[in-house]
Amino acid sequence: MRALSHYLLLALLLVASPVHAQEFNEVQTAKSSIVFGYRQMNVPLTGTFSKFVIQAHFDPGKPAAAQVRIDIDLSSIDTGNSDADEEMPGKLWFNTQQFPTGQFVSSNIKALGGGRYEAQGKLTIKGKTLDVTAPFTFRQEGANAIFDGSFKLKRLDYAVGEGLWADIATVANEVSITFHFVASSKK
Repeated sequence: MRALSHYLLLALLLVASPVHAQEFNEVQTAKSSIVFGYRQMNVPLTGTFSKFVIQAHFDPGKPAAAQVRIDIDLSSIDTGNSDADEEMPGKLWFNTQQFPTGQFVSSNIKALGGGRYEAQGKLTIKGKTLDVTAPFTFRQEGANAIFDGSFKLKRLDYAVGEGLWADIATVANEVSITFHFVASSKK
């Protein structure tokens, strides 16, 4: 009888122990997106970046150990307007000849509860690096992890839109960045 009670206690401990969550580290860029929103002449507009590389290591059971690095090809911008798309890589906007990529590197990821997290890190655009906090949600769908989040930045803090484009009455200073990433685990 005593041996049976030990086995039952052991079984209960095993069932009650947290299961090691899996690490999601293979981002599926074809299923992921980076969208930006802004106002031009007080009209809301959106655009996307079609080329980016994401290196991620995220275990929902160990968010403090998570890491993410995102490199965005700034010349892959698509505003839906061919004139704007030709202008944006130029010197007054992104100056992609000198600064071809924008980059985010996380320094800390913390759990907020209920599938909500917050990534803190450094965002570099046009040679200027500033601190950014990006709240996001995490959910698992089958073998995939879905990350959705957004944050705001001020384009003039990064010297994006210089000269006559620095007038925020024409193009607003605030830009919202929305991301959707799908990741799986490397086998």
